[in-house]
Amino acid sequence: MKLIEPADSMFLVGESREHPMHVGSLQLFQPPEDVGPEFVTEAYESMLKCTDVQPTFRKHPAFFGPVTNLAWSFEKEVELDYHFRRSALPRPGRVRELLELASRLHGSLLDRHRPLWEAHLVEGLNDGRYAVFTKFHHSLMDGVSALKLMQRAFTSDPTDDEVRVPWELKPRQRPDNGQKSSPLDMISGAVGSAAALAPSTLSLARAALIEQQLTFPFRAPKTMFNVRIGGARRIAAQSWSLERINAVKKAAGVTFNDIVLAMSAGALRAYLVEQSALPDDPLIAMVPVSLRDENDGEGGGNKVGTVLCNLNTDIEDAGRRLQGIHSSMADSKKVFMGLPRTQQLALSAFMAGGLFFGLIPGFIRTAPPPFNIVISNVPGTKDPLYWRGARMVGNYPLSIALDGQAMNITVTNNAENIDFGLVGARGSVPHLQRMLGHLETSLKDLERAVGV
Repeated sequence: MKLIEPADSMFLVGESREHPMHVGSLQLFQPPEDVGPEFVTEAYESMLKCTDVQPTFRKHPAFFGPVTNLAWSFEKEVELDYHFRRSALPRPGRVRELLELASRLHGSLLDRHRPLWEAHLVEGLNDGRYAVFTKFHHSLMDGVSALKLMQRAFTSDPTDDEVRVPWELKPRQRPDNGQKSSPLDMISGAVGSAAALAPSTLSLARAALIEQQLTFPFRAPKTMFNVRIGGARRIAAQSWSLERINAVKKAAGVTFNDIVLAMSAGALRAYLVEQSALPDDPLIAMVPVSLRDENDGEGGGNKVGTVLCNLNTDIEDAGRRLQGIHSSMADSKKVFMGLPRTQQLALSAFMAGGLFFGLIPGFIRTAPPPFNIVISNVPGTKDPLYWRGARMVGNYPLSIALDGQAMNITVTNNAENIDFGLVGARGSVPHLQRMLGHLETSLKDLERAVGV
């Protein structure tokens, strides 16, 4: 038995049929040219033989009579053929059919009586590619640690034939500086954090009230995304060239994440105009910020901070909208990064706390939304990745939709591309796939605005 961390238990306590609390990914692979028709079958069978399942992939909440979500229980024997499944697409085997399957899988709950993960090997695409859909409960790991763990199962060498699977990978050892933490060290650290509390709180208040540097929750306009939702999901996914993104970034003198947010803002504006639902006030996005250091990229649990960004969707001009987003993010991150870790976590809890207020009956209908949408940029890989010679040509991250947050946008970089994964509540976000066209139009508008 191991106690569940409070930040992790929130994702267990807040889960319901309408609100599955897992993160996922949809990965597309191009098999090597010289393989036969049994490549996928052989891949599946070889992966099932990897039975040295690591602790993270063995745990689920322990049950003490009617009481649960307090401690982890670890399965001694994991039924791999239950957690790792094989599926085939119906004809004609287009990406459309793949996304329909992924939508159904992403909308179903994980079994609390079994380890909280699933993987699905999907064949039958009419162009010869195959896919892998995975999902991990957010209480096990956040999106950053899940993506980094998955990447270790791949290689940059297309000739490498070794079979690697995420559930067998041992955590990487953190560098040992030869110093051990004693109880006295822990107490001293706590006292130091407390001592930093007063000046950092004063700095935060000054930035918020005098310098107007922070965007605070519950000031966002009401939109069609900020409603109660059902449990069914719809997924949309597409890749864009990093070369295009970086050209706009360089010409505008902003950050990579600013371009991602501006692309999303332009697409959201166009989508809402199409639905006759664009509010007069600008949309506000919650933007997660990883608090892991370089040596803790694969750690379990959740180590994520949050800031809020004004998306400037009330501005029609793409260039002015981009500069507004850049200023909003720069101001928020300047304050956030200047705080000690304790204060970063406290501020993040305040920013994100409105998500869980949605569990209170009547809150979504009567209160202003804390923010309108979550937009996440998860660091990916700079090099092409392979699994036994099959190249990963798409890596689409998929996150969570909640009451009051009917759409989510998550992106990651994959070699020379950036991959967008969109998740929408099926009954609340009609024609989600149209957002892909709006994202392309939004990028073209940014290119014209900065002259590239």
